[in-house]
Amino acid sequence: MKGKIRIPRLVKPVAAIMACQEEHLIQAVGRLSEILGEIDLQSPVFAFDQSDYYRAEMGPALLKQFFSFSVLRRPEELVRLKRRTAACERLHRSPQGGRLVNIDPGYWSDAKLVLASTKNYSHRICLGRRIFGEVTLRYHQGCLQPLEWTYPDYRSCLALDFFEKVRRTYLQQIAQIRSS
Repeated sequence: MKGKIRIPRLVKPVAAIMACQEEHLIQAVGRLSEILGEIDLQSPVFAFDQSDYYRAEMGPALLKQFFSFSVLRRPEELVRLKRRTAACERLHRSPQGGRLVNIDPGYWSDAKLVLASTKNYSHRICLGRRIFGEVTLRYHQGCLQPLEWTYPDYRSCLALDFFEKVRRTYLQQIAQIRSS
């Protein structure tokens, strides 16, 4: 139908948590679960050594882990989620004031991974309240593909395998909703 506005369907919340110690990662996961509910998939914990960007603030031996959550949500909730995860980061500060955790929330939609950021760049769009969104991975021609701005840790085999599982789980959830 020409000109009809389509309501976006529900999306699958995801997050990446980076921390300077496993204890801080576990605490942040707990807080995130309070916000988003049950975790249905999680990657192995891995060393975040693809960049020195966070080294001065968080230290040299960073750990990272990806998560997805079982309850599907509306895509516009990403702005509120990013603001809540930023508040969670502020709860985890070192005595010197630096962050002990970094949380990157996002969602999996039909054929893309969207991440939220407080930083504006040419490839990001404003979602509201000084929160920006970017497509980080896309599903195209039968596989997940990074884009030119995709961070190295999201290009890794571990990340691509994890988000492929997230995609399959999401599609099963959508199929169940349609058949109900």
